[in-house]
This record gives sequence, structure tokens and C-alpha cells, in this order.
Amino acid sequence: MVPAVYNLASVKMPRLAGGMLNVFTALLSSPATNWMIRGSLLESAGIKYFRKITVDEAPTLQPFAPFEGPLAGINPFDPANLPDLPPARQHGFAYATVRDYAEAYRTGTTTPSQVAEKVLAAIDDSNQRVPALRAIIKCDRDNLLAQAHAATERFRAGKPLSVFDGVPVAVKDEIDQTPYGTSVGTKFLGTMPAAQDATVVARMRAAGALMIGKTNMHEIGIGVTGLNPHHGCARNPYNVDNFTGGSSSGSAAAVAAGLCPVALGADGGGSIRIPSAFCGVVGLKSTYGRVSEMGAAPLCWSVAHLGPLAATAEDAALAWAIMAGPDAYDTNTLRQPSPTLDGFMLDVRGMTFGIYPSWFNHAKPSLVAVCEKMVKEFEQRGAHIVEIEIPELNEARIAHVITISSEMMTAMERYYAKHRRDFGLDVQTNLALARSFTALDYVRAQRVRTRTMANFNRVLADVDAILTPTTGVTAPGIPLDALPNGESDLTTLTEIMRFVTPGNLTGLPAISFPAGYDPDGLPVGMQAIGRAWHETELLRIARVAGDIIERRAPQVHYALLGK
Repeated sequence: MVPAVYNLASVKMPRLAGGMLNVFTALLSSPATNWMIRGSLLESAGIKYFRKITVDEAPTLQPFAPFEGPLAGINPFDPANLPDLPPARQHGFAYATVRDYAEAYRTGTTTPSQVAEKVLAAIDDSNQRVPALRAIIKCDRDNLLAQAHAATERFRAGKPLSVFDGVPVAVKDEIDQTPYGTSVGTKFLGTMPAAQDATVVARMRAAGALMIGKTNMHEIGIGVTGLNPHHGCARNPYNVDNFTGGSSSGSAAAVAAGLCPVALGADGGGSIRIPSAFCGVVGLKSTYGRVSEMGAAPLCWSVAHLGPLAATAEDAALAWAIMAGPDAYDTNTLRQPSPTLDGFMLDVRGMTFGIYPSWFNHAKPSLVAVCEKMVKEFEQRGAHIVEIEIPELNEARIAHVITISSEMMTAMERYYAKHRRDFGLDVQTNLALARSFTALDYVRAQRVRTRTMANFNRVLADVDAILTPTTGVTAPGIPLDALPNGESDLTTLTEIMRFVTPGNLTGLPAISFPAGYDPDGLPVGMQAIGRAWHETELLRIARVAGDIIERRAPQVHYALLGK
């Protein structure tokens, strides 16, 4: 076999902010002037190169994974059937977990109503501090207290709905949750309350979770820093002068800051995994079609996934068990095996992990060192480490860029003429560039998707998971000139997204979990990409990693249980 040529490259592009970004955006957005700069942008993004490659495969428009065996049936959801996972063992700083809340309520140490009052106070404090955390952007006090009162009464009667009863859970503002509108990070959408909960929210609510409000996000999910000019820049609890990552920025910050042990996010190009890595929490993107998209904003149909962000792998597993499974309102979910947590053990013995050294090492050296240390720990615990090769990663990167940008531009087309200037400057820039893509570009991207899926599945036939860093850098600092209107920094964007987009393009499940900290004390995330429908194996890897690392306390954290 001819060795694969590693062709992902770092890029050097001018960073723009302030007045320069205003001028650049105006030029790119105007049909009269965009020709002056569009060509160089397409060249830098690799689009011109992409248009010249030969692809013979038929296009794959949605990355459905085949499954042979009995399909999961649509049964009434019963949250009481959650498995009884042993309590997580945390070294160093200990986050309050779902089971910590359940135990506190069971023993009468506190009540859901008392916790709800603390949640409200913490949200207020987090948004009044300087700089404001801006993790939670919508919270209805009366609604939360009413939910908490009902949960408190269930505990008094000895009839909690599940281990999640009374546990605070936040929801990304891309996902419908009554009584809130869904703004998708914009200033003009979501003016009316959602008509009903999204399926994932309804399932969490049926388990008794306290739905505490909506979290901040990068506008329409088309960026990965978390800087939102309309709702404020989400701040990283480990260092408030640094980005959270995006686009599920507020969800990651809310979990890391202790406002909730679990939050719901969405991932079209790393948007669960990137902020999870930056904020030191666990984030899972399932197999395409595993979790219902009913009630999620229709932004990027063929790469979109909903999933949990959580303080621990155990909490991520519990939330995933509630969220996953067939939904009659989303036909994409109807051909899947039954979700299960069988095999979610604290053990990686006998598992085989693949590492593509050229890809794995293409990150900040101090970050790579942390991930290498975790790999050695896995090996000491009985995992087998093998070297692998994955060809055409750059073609896969460009195919993802074309796919997600074209789909997001299509989703926003109905609003574009009236609201083009209501978007933040970076979103205006990205949408203007997306309008330069052609139908030929999009179909070619789907043909490359077919090849990329074959490349990854070929490797995964011999390994249980592919390990990489989650991001190429830890959370970047927030430049002062980027506030409040944003920035365009394609150099850093490329470093952030290097490892995450194949999971979306191929539809394969992927997880980010804490691996340690860099010399500045910022969290380092590690990613595992697995076989279709094998989320439990990824959660198992994250669980073992959680047993290895010593967690550190965030700079901003609220101890709602008095820890």
C-alpha cells in the first residue's frame, strides 16, 4: 500500500478586527466589490485546489451508517430504567455530579427548590461580574421555581422520576425549549416562544431535570470561538480572559462553572467537542441519526448532531441514554440499534487505539505532550496503541467547509435580504463567502464525503477508536479589539478545527474528554473517534481518562450543593 500523504497544513491569514473588519465585510458582502477579494479567499480556503481534484465516487448526501441486526423500537420513554452507574471517582477538584444531586435530595441535605434558588443567584452573579460570564442568556425565574417545586414534592412523596429529577440542565439556544424563543444566537430570531420542546428537551424534562434556561452560542453556529456580538462574549470559567470555544459556548461554560452538571449542545463542525475541550468538560457527538433533531434549528442538515456536555463521563453517559434512540418525529433516527450502556466499564484492557502520528502531532507542542501522556496511561492500563494512516484529510476538511457553509447559507436565505446586516461581522463574512460556492462545489464535496467515510471505516475495521487532540490549541485569549463586534482570524480557526470536522462529515461518533492542562493552566481536550453506533466505547474511554487525570478548579465556579 502506498503510504498516505499527510496534507493538512497550517495557514497564515491576516487577522481582522475593528474598522478593518468593517471595511472588509462591506467589500465582501457587496456584489459590486466582492470580486476584488473573493478570489484570494477561495484560494486561501483551498476551494480552487478542491475544484481541480478528481473524484469518481458517487455523492453521499447524508452519512447514514448501515446496521445489520434488530432495530430499536419506538417505545414510551421510561427514564426510570437508567442504569445504576457507580459514582464517579474524581481526583483533585470534584464537580458536583448528577448522582451527587440525587443523593443530596434523597438524604434531605437540600431540595430541588433550594437548588433552584441557588441556580438563579449564580446565574445573576455570573452575568453581573466583570467581565460577565454570559453562559446563560435566558432564564425564566417563575418557570424554574415551578419546576423545582414539583420536583421537591415528588421527593417528599418518595417518587422521583429518575436520577435526573431536580438536576439542573441548560439548553443551547439552537434547541427549542418552552417557554423561550430560539434565537440561534441572532438578534432577530426567536421573538416568540417555542411552540413545544425539542425531543431531547422533552426527554430530559420527562426524567425530571430542571431546565434552567438557554445558553449562549456563536451566532448561527458558524464560528468556534463563542464571541457573540448580540448576547455578549461567553467567557471561559478557567480563565475569563479566554474564549470558551463554540458554537455551544454557553453550554460548556455553564457546566464548567457549576451552574449545571449537564447541558445540551449541537455539533455541526465540532461545536460540542471544541468548547468541551476548551472548558475542561466531556462532550459527545453521537453517530449521525442516533439523537433526534426534532426541535433543533435547521442549520446544517447533513452534518448536524445534538448531544450532551457534562462534567464527567458518567453524567454524559446518563444524559446520552435519555436523549438517544428513535423518534417518530425524525425519520433519520428510525434505523438504529437500541442505545445501550452495556460495557460502560472503567477499563480499556484489550481495546486498540489508532494514532496517525502526523495528524496527532500537528498541534501546539505543550498540548500534544499532555495528550501523549494520556496515551501512555491508556497503554499502561492495557490498551494497545497502533500507528495508522488516513489519506486526504485536507480534501475532507474542504468538503466539510463547503457542506456546512452551503447548508447554513441555505438555511439563512429566507432572512438574508432583510437581515444581512443584522448578523455579526464574522457571520456576514462567512455567509458572503458561502454564496461563492456553486452546486458543483457542493456535489463534489459529497463525493469526497463518500471517499472520506470509506477511508475512516477502513481504519476503524482494525481499531476500536482513533485518538487525536480535540483542538490544535488550547483556549485562545480574547483580544480586546475583537469586542464587542468580533474578529476574523482564519489562522487560529484552522488550528482550532483541525481534528473535529471528520466526525461530522462521516457521521461517526466522537467524544472530547479532559486530558490535563497546559502550562498556563488551561484545559486540554482529547478526542476519540469511534465506529458507528459504538458510543458506549467512547464513553468508556472518557471514563477511564476521568479516573486518570487530576482535575483543577475553574477560576469561576458555583458550588450549588455547598461543595
